[in-house]
Amino acid sequence: MTKYDYDVLYLGSGHATFDGAIPLAATGVKVGVIESGLIGGTCPNRGCNAKITLDQPVVLTRLAERLSGIVNGNLSIDWAENVANKQAVIDGLPKMIAGLMTQSGIALLTGHGVLVDNHTIEINGKQRVTGEKIVLAMGQRPNHIDVPGTELAHDSTDFMNLQKLPKHLAILGSGYISMEFATIANAAGSDVTVLMHGDAALRQFYQPFVQQVVDDLSTRGVQFVPRANVSGLEENGDQTIVTYGDDEALAVDYVLDATGRIPNVENLGLDNVGVAYTEKGITVNDHLQTSIDNIYASGDVINKTQPKLTPTAIFESKYLSQVFSGKETGPIDYPVIPSVVFTSPRIAKAGISVAYAEQKDCKIVRNHIADDWYRQVDKQTIGDSFLMFDDDQKLVGATEVSEKADDAIDTLLPAIEFHLDAKQIGRIVPLFPSIGASAWEKL
Repeated sequence: MTKYDYDVLYLGSGHATFDGAIPLAATGVKVGVIESGLIGGTCPNRGCNAKITLDQPVVLTRLAERLSGIVNGNLSIDWAENVANKQAVIDGLPKMIAGLMTQSGIALLTGHGVLVDNHTIEINGKQRVTGEKIVLAMGQRPNHIDVPGTELAHDSTDFMNLQKLPKHLAILGSGYISMEFATIANAAGSDVTVLMHGDAALRQFYQPFVQQVVDDLSTRGVQFVPRANVSGLEENGDQTIVTYGDDEALAVDYVLDATGRIPNVENLGLDNVGVAYTEKGITVNDHLQTSIDNIYASGDVINKTQPKLTPTAIFESKYLSQVFSGKETGPIDYPVIPSVVFTSPRIAKAGISVAYAEQKDCKIVRNHIADDWYRQVDKQTIGDSFLMFDDDQKLVGATEVSEKADDAIDTLLPAIEFHLDAKQIGRIVPLFPSIGASAWEKL
C-alpha cells in the first residue's frame, strides 16, 4: 500500500481550506497546507475584512448626516488613519489563522506549489510532498483590463493600501468592487468617475434597487459613464489619461481596475495531471471532485453557478471535511447563499430573484423602508424590500436596499432555507426593538 506524506494536502490556505481543514485535522486526519502568500488567503488579508474596516467610517458619516440637527458637528474621514486602522485590524489575522491550523496538527508548507502527478506537489521547484487526496483551493485574483497601458491601473489590494487618497479617481467596471470602493472614496473626499462596461451596474442585483444606489452616489458627485469602452491608459506626468468611448479622454490621478476577478489556474501543473478547467475555473462534479478522482477543488477557483463568495467557500470546505472524515458520502447540497454589496445604502438578497418570482407568478410583497417605524429611528429614507412567497405562503426569496439590508436579509435566511411556515415563524420571538423584529414582522 502506498504511503503518502499526508492524508489530505491542500493547495492554498484561504477560507476554502482552513474552515474545513481545522476540524478535519482534529479528527486525526494528517493534513498539510501549502501557501505561497499570506496565510488565510484573500478574504482576511486583502478582501472582506479590509474592505469592511475601510467602510465603517462611511457608515458613521452617513448616520451623522441623517441625524444632522440632532447630532451636531461635521464629520470627515481621515484617509491615512482609516488605512492605518484597517491594517491594525488585519495584521494579526495570518498569524492567528496559522496558529489555529498548527494547533490542530496541520503542517504549514511555504512556497508555490505545482502538481507533478495525481498525488504529488512540488514546492518552489525543490521539495516534493505527497497526499492521498489533494484539494485545489487557490482562489481568484484581480483581472487586468486588456488594453494598452494596463500596467498603469491598480487593483483592489493597491487601493486599500494607499496612504494618500487620490484627488480624482477613475474606476473601471461597475461590479461589487467598483461600487463599494466608489462609495468609500467618494465619502473620503475623492472625485470618482465610474467607467462602466455596459449600461447596468451590479447586474446580479435587482436593477431598480441598484438604481437607487447609483442615484444617491450621483447626487454625491460620483460620475457614471455607461458603455465607456475603455481603450487605453497613458501616463502624462503625475496623471493617467484614460481613453474611452469615441476617443474621449479623462485625466485622473489614479486608476482602479475593478473589471472582475479570475481563477488562479495557471502555472499550477493542472495540465500535467489532466485536471479539467476553463477560463471560469476548475470543473468539478457534485462531490467537488475534479476530473482526477483523488483531486478535489474548493472555493472561488471552481467553475460553478453558486456565487463565488466567502460563505460559499466556507460551506464547500466544511463539506469536504465531512467527506474526508467519512461522515458524508452524498453530493454537496448547497444551502441558500446570500449576497450583499456594501454600498451605502447596501443591497442584499437571498433565495429566488424578483425576476424569477414574477415569471412563476409568486406572491411578491413590497415594503418601503421609510414606512417602517424602526428605520425612522435613524431617519432612513432610501430603501425598499421585496419578499417572495410560494403557493404555500412560505418565504422563498428576499431582497432589500437599505442601510441595514445585510442584517435584514441575514435575519430572514432561516425562513428561506428551512421553508418555515406561518406557525413556525410565529414561534420566533426576536429581540425588540431590533432589525430582526422589523424583518420578521413583515412575514
